[in-house]
This record gives sequence, structure tokens and C-alpha cells, in this order.
Amino acid sequence: DIPTDEQNNLYLLEFGGTKIGKIDAKTKTLQTWDPDLPHARPRRGHFDENGTLWYAEYGSNAVGRFDPKTQTITEWQMQVKWQMPYDALATKKGDVYTGSVMSDRVVRLDPKTGQQIVYLMPASTNIRRVNFDEDHGALWVGSNHGNSIVKMEPLD
Repeated sequence: DIPTDEQNNLYLLEFGGTKIGKIDAKTKTLQTWDPDLPHARPRRGHFDENGTLWYAEYGSNAVGRFDPKTQTITEWQMQVKWQMPYDALATKKGDVYTGSVMSDRVVRLDPKTGQQIVYLMPASTNIRRVNFDEDHGALWVGSNHGNSIVKMEPLD
């Protein structure tokens, strides 16, 4: 994935390896960072309203946060083995959602406490993208194996 920030800097999530990279829009220079967890395989991510990059760590079964201001990476491993997160997204409320291509589950992470709530999907799912509708408090995911779209509404 190659998301861009508000300054049009390009961020690289190296799925074939472990690095997170940034190409500066003005200078065209490349800078890279390595997550602490081995075999991270960063993939698919989104910037939150504070300019923080949230992304999936497919290979290390984790969700990562990269803070461009401090240039630090924080990681949370999933409590479900073989979750294999494919995408990660932070909401305005502060929750982080990730979907699984392997376990038919969505995980909601509270990065302040590390608490994870795991939601089992109604059928075989294989989630590639997570999208959150802030106006209605609903998570939308595509079900690649079910040929459908799933809407999830947390009750809190």
C-alpha cells in the first residue's frame, strides 16, 4: 500500500519485507523504519485525523502505528492466532479496526489499554479492507469469500 499524508508525502508499506518508508514530496528523499516485531510484512494502512499512520502487520500478526512526528513505531499483536491482519483503520473515537484474511474475524483494538474485542463474522469472509462510517458508527468490510458486504455496528 502507498498512502499519502496531508503534505503529499508518500508512505510505503513493504509487504514483501519489513520496512515502512517515506518519500518526501519536496526533496524526493527516501527514509525507512523497521518495526520491532520480526517478519512484519506491513500492508494496507490509513492516516488518522492526527496524521498518524495505522497499518496491518500481516507477517507478525499485529497492528502497527507509525507516528511521523516522533518517527516511532508501536505494535500490538493480535490475541487470535493466524489473524493475519490485512488492513487497519483508526476511528475518531480512537478505536482501531483490523480485518482478517484467515480467521473470519474483525478485531477492535483500544490502543490506550491494549484491549482487543474480537468479532466473529457470520460466514467465511477473507477481509481485505476495513472502512468506518463515522456518521453512523458502522464498520463496513467486504467478504471476498462470501461475495457480499458486511456491515457491523458496535453497540457501545
